Amino acid sequence: MEKIISYPISVVYYLCFGLSLVIFHPIQWICFNLFGYQAHKVSVDYLNLFLVRCTNILGTTYSFKNKESIPENVPIIFVANHQSLFDIIGIIWYLRKHHAKFVSKKELGKGIPSVSYNLRHGGSVLIDRKDPKQAIPVIKGLAEYIEKHKRSAVIFPEGTRSKTGKPKEFAQSGLKILCKFAPSAVVVPITINNSWKMVKFGAFPMGLGTKMEFIIHEAIPVKEYSFEELMQKTESAVVQSLKY
Repeated sequence: MEKIISYPISVVYYLCFGLSLVIFHPIQWICFNLFGYQAHKVSVDYLNLFLVRCTNILGTTYSFKNKESIPENVPIIFVANHQSLFDIIGIIWYLRKHHAKFVSKKELGKGIPSVSYNLRHGGSVLIDRKDPKQAIPVIKGLAEYIEKHKRSAVIFPEGTRSKTGKPKEFAQSGLKILCKFAPSAVVVPITINNSWKMVKFGAFPMGLGTKMEFIIHEAIPVKEYSFEELMQKTESAVVQSLKY
């Protein structure tokens, strides 16, 4: 029954979602080219607010637990499981004061209104999954960027989205580079629950009434642990709070 009901609601959702992307693309361009980074960031923040509101049409809600525990005025490496693109719009809007930058696949860097422009100009980085060597200097550059400006990087170590909520094995390479070149950073694990239910039927129709949950875990200072210890603590924190 949910799937049947979702068809007309999903049409409205996609119309609103697509319209938001198209409208904010020139707004981003103007903000970036005429007013610089801060204006562009504000335009991206409000784009993602609109995208969050679009998902509210589907009955989606967002809950962030322990958000107040995130340290300020230090570089942050957010490490989260990955279930759908809605993970990203939630993080950008609700954690906007931390200036989150993403490690994304290069395919997203072109062809998508607003999204591709932000990935190319907003401080995030694009990597070629088929060329691991290319990713090293790119992620190194992101680490040096957050170290210098005390901003945040977001990495999904599973590499690809989980379609059922069940976690995949965490890859170490990207996080290891971030930690090496942002030595004053703290790693903040995030557990994301229920995001996969948004796309449980595929891209169309959408899931209805999803209660998305983001659990922020205790910050782990990079300089206080070996990478092996840090990786173990991070993965354990994320996985132990998963519901699937």
